[in-house]
Amino acid sequence: MSAENAGTGALDNGSRGAPAEQSGGEVRERAAVTLPGRVMLFVHTVILLVGTLLIVDGVKDGSGGRTGLIVLGSLVILAGLAVLPGLVSVAPGEAQVLQIWGRYAGTIRGDGLHWVRPVAKRRKISTKIRSHQTDVAKVNDADGNPIEIAAVVVWQVEDTAKAVFGVDDLAGFVALQAESTVRQIASWYPYDDHGEGKPSLRGSTGEVTSQLADKIAERIAPAGVTVIEARLIRLAYAQEIAHAMLRRQQAGAMVAARQKIVDGAVGMVEQALARLDADGLVELDPERKAAMVSNMLVVLCSDHPTQPVVNTGTLYQ
Repeated sequence: MSAENAGTGALDNGSRGAPAEQSGGEVRERAAVTLPGRVMLFVHTVILLVGTLLIVDGVKDGSGGRTGLIVLGSLVILAGLAVLPGLVSVAPGEAQVLQIWGRYAGTIRGDGLHWVRPVAKRRKISTKIRSHQTDVAKVNDADGNPIEIAAVVVWQVEDTAKAVFGVDDLAGFVALQAESTVRQIASWYPYDDHGEGKPSLRGSTGEVTSQLADKIAERIAPAGVTVIEARLIRLAYAQEIAHAMLRRQQAGAMVAARQKIVDGAVGMVEQALARLDADGLVELDPERKAAMVSNMLVVLCSDHPTQPVVNTGTLYQ
């Protein structure tokens, strides 16, 4: 595209707007029409130089017929100065949203020096990856237990037009939606499944994180923001019930450990009796087998060390 055509395109976009930039009245991002900034800076310098030479030439002559050179040189310098405000620089990780007479005129995402129409209003917006950590919120889980929960959300501006024209305070909007979503997700799941195999905040981290990211992304989509990651960074019972729940967890762990110990002890007793019968070392009647089973279970399941008893009598005494 030539410089003349590009300039004409910029005028057309600014005066009439682009029908494709809107969908159902919603402004969407599109690329702005610009000219190379370095080329326009060179043109600006040349224009100023030509205007200065015309003025100098008119001043040297001093005759009334050369007064027109001074006027012409002044006009050329003014034209050169009019080009300068159109220069705009874009840093990496930033974008410039353009507005011409109140209409959205496109977004400049490429870094470097660009030239746009001097009448264009520019609004800088960051396209860097940002994160927000929610405050620790005290909410009730699905079982009605008070818990403390917090999350971190990593987000980035995807549509600069929505981010600028869709909301007043972009960062505040993301923070508010993230905190409200965390509270909502916390009320959907119990803190712990207590061995029932149901989804829970503590046991179903992947499912909870996925739900959190999806819901936050859905809520902040009108602002042109995409969620890169969302995860819980704090999850605990509230202080008023933390001690009681800790004792409940300890009791559950103790019961599970006891059950495992009993299962192992019963297996060892079965192996012992089967080995004695197979080897034929000793024959035990049902009463003596019951006594042996009782003694072995006491020894294997006891929390305290046992004291050995040496039998110096017969088999039964």
